[in-house]
Amino acid sequence: MEWKPSKAAGVPIYKQIANYMETRIVNGEYPSGSSLPSERFMAAEIGVNRGTIISAYDELLASGLVKRVKGIGTIVSPDVWEQGPQKRIPNWDQYARDGFFQINNPLNQQIYKIIQSKDHLINFAIGELSPDLQPFKLLQSIHRSMEVSEYLGYEHMQGNIKLRETISAHLQKYRNIETTPSSIIITSGAQQALHLIIQCLLKPGDAVAIEDPSYAYSLPIFHSAGVKTHFLPIGVGGIDPEQIISLYKRNRIKMVFLNPTFQNPTGTSMVQERKQKIIEISTKYGIPIVEDDPYSLTAYNNEPVATLKSMDRDGAVLYISSLSKIVASGLRIGWIVGPQSVINRLADAKQQIDFGHPNYPQWIAEKLLSSEGFDNHITQLRSGLKTKCDLIMEALKKELGGFIEFTVPQGGIHLWCRMNGERDQNMLFKEATQQGVIYAPGSTLGSCQNFLRFTFSRADDHKIQEGIQLFANAVKITK
Repeated sequence: MEWKPSKAAGVPIYKQIANYMETRIVNGEYPSGSSLPSERFMAAEIGVNRGTIISAYDELLASGLVKRVKGIGTIVSPDVWEQGPQKRIPNWDQYARDGFFQINNPLNQQIYKIIQSKDHLINFAIGELSPDLQPFKLLQSIHRSMEVSEYLGYEHMQGNIKLRETISAHLQKYRNIETTPSSIIITSGAQQALHLIIQCLLKPGDAVAIEDPSYAYSLPIFHSAGVKTHFLPIGVGGIDPEQIISLYKRNRIKMVFLNPTFQNPTGTSMVQERKQKIIEISTKYGIPIVEDDPYSLTAYNNEPVATLKSMDRDGAVLYISSLSKIVASGLRIGWIVGPQSVINRLADAKQQIDFGHPNYPQWIAEKLLSSEGFDNHITQLRSGLKTKCDLIMEALKKELGGFIEFTVPQGGIHLWCRMNGERDQNMLFKEATQQGVIYAPGSTLGSCQNFLRFTFSRADDHKIQEGIQLFANAVKITK
């Protein structure tokens, strides 16, 4: 919750809360008959004790705006705006439940709410870069040099042509991918890219294969679109390509979604032999591969990594990447590389959704990718991520050696950990957040109940040790 009461306002805290909730009721945010948040939840969200919330709800009760229902809680009075026996209020709760898009995993919803409302938490949950890893000076220099004299109308449906030309050159230089600007579409990060592919190229009832565990596992978009997901277990060298053949023969999968380099969440990279085998399977059975590649530029040893797309000679791979994990997530610059017919289809859909990507972030991205300072930024990024990775591994060994096991990643931003011994995952997560640290439980990313993901890119270096100490405290309390 973004709103907070102010001690300097000269109004009792409980009255501020009551006034705030009354405004939300009057505005229709809480329609007649809907439930207000529980007293405990509100107290935790706002940062006050439960008694203060009870007093605020008592104020609303006295005014007739709400009533208490045993076994349900505090609800907005159904007749609060009643003016006649025929008046009916839209059942917005029902509309919210019945919409096309399925809701996020409840635990993911909880993670997002906690992060947004509690800035003091040490954040190992979200895949963002910390301020020290973002190229602020380079971006400031670019911003100062820009003159807003270019066209400010709607952009090309595929995205700014200069940016697409620059991305084409960038892909050839850094990822050995040969493509042309016409085969690229700009998206609002990699997540919109995935949404466009699923919504435009698949239909209800189609079957696809995704990695387990994986970021894709957490996306309700597959099920919102009526697409059936089948799982490819991640091993030391990535997925077993033979399992793609097995799934194709049993379930006629229409598409395979892979994150083969420094994979989220495991940090593993697919070995070269398996990459080559996947390309062969794709072209033999006609199964498209969607390669999500946010991390291939983050190799700690500064060596280039072969992507699936760089090995694709037949246009079998749809390639997704973005600037979110190498520059800044807030730029919202991602892209898809694919055959012209696919790009045209996706561009048409994107035009229907948002009428094209905003100009300004595209101009910044183009100048950033073509700048002389980009090479140096990537070098510093790799070094900074390795430092954070070393710090978190050292802290885990010190605080929880014997309890947690992990494989040392060679790039990326995630550390996938296996806990030895049984733990109540919900209790551990709750206790950790109360201690002041947040992470991603393994259940949000796949079928692994004894696993968790620490994403170390967001935390400041000097906070990593403290964060693991707080997690270790939670582990000891929940034994």
